[in-house]
Amino acid sequence: MTTSWIAITLGDAAGIGPEIIARCYQQAPALMRDCFVAGDVQAMRRASRLVAGGGLVAPVAVLTALDDMGRIPPGCIPVLQVGPALPEVPYGMVSEAAGEFASRCVVWAADAALRGDIAALVTAPLHKEAMSAAGAPYNGYPGHTELLQARAAHAQGLSVEAMPVRMMLANHELRTVLVSIHVSLRKALEAITFENIVDTLRITRVALRNALGREPRIAVAGLNPHAGEGGLFGQEEIETIAPAIAAVSSEGADVYGPIAPDTVFMRARNTENHPGEFDVVVAMYHDQGLIPVKYFGVEQGVNVTLGLPLVRTSPDHGTAFDIAGRGVADYRSLLEAVDTAKRLVKIN
Repeated sequence: MTTSWIAITLGDAAGIGPEIIARCYQQAPALMRDCFVAGDVQAMRRASRLVAGGGLVAPVAVLTALDDMGRIPPGCIPVLQVGPALPEVPYGMVSEAAGEFASRCVVWAADAALRGDIAALVTAPLHKEAMSAAGAPYNGYPGHTELLQARAAHAQGLSVEAMPVRMMLANHELRTVLVSIHVSLRKALEAITFENIVDTLRITRVALRNALGREPRIAVAGLNPHAGEGGLFGQEEIETIAPAIAAVSSEGADVYGPIAPDTVFMRARNTENHPGEFDVVVAMYHDQGLIPVKYFGVEQGVNVTLGLPLVRTSPDHGTAFDIAGRGVADYRSLLEAVDTAKRLVKIN
């Protein structure tokens, strides 16, 4: 990697994305030194005025090219305009224009990362309804993860199926990786296959081994209460989950389970007084894995996409339309996402 620049995508301008980006530059200028906003100049100027609260407004420095980053004065928010300017959108309302622009920024940043023009991307929150309202091609993707997967697969001449990716949500106490992501619960159950679990375990193993510098201890949550209780409450653990664990264990992975989902997260939680038994928990579906992590507070959580040929992190919350434009949004999860991205690409 020859560049150290990190792109922060604007997110939905009707939500809190621009606001929390501006707040990060206001509160942690040293950490944000290598970052720029891939977004809209006017949206970031509005956000900068909002977080200033009548005080000193951080100026927006307009980038014409990434080479300009080395000449940005301290105290500025560097913004690279991605395509035509976004018309000002009202806060807290689903907007086709905001959905299209937010998605456009993600595509730009993904392609830049794949070319090696940037070291990583940190994505501010999208609004999935606005993304869908934007129409083709963005309405074909449930969220960031699937859009990034498609761009990366296309760049490498692969089918989407040939580049499996997984979502990891992490904070200082717990990491969890999901077998399925943004699908209905019924479809999530259909996604619990031998192949999908094996792919998840392999992706998790490679990513955590690189991050930790050692073999990760991977716990696998069962699907059913008490992990099926020996088949009394379901056969998935016996017929699908356990064989997948055995297959990846035979490759040298340090994998445990299936473990009852109502206890595995407590066992994996790592605190000063309770060293975790595991480095990560593989959960069978979205809410099973994310509720335990988010319980500790969204200000701590970071979403990391595993399996991509690029580094992508994001805060673990949404667009928060209910508080957008009020200047009260908590920026700390985005700041954690920036810090995590820097650590993953080893930027000091």
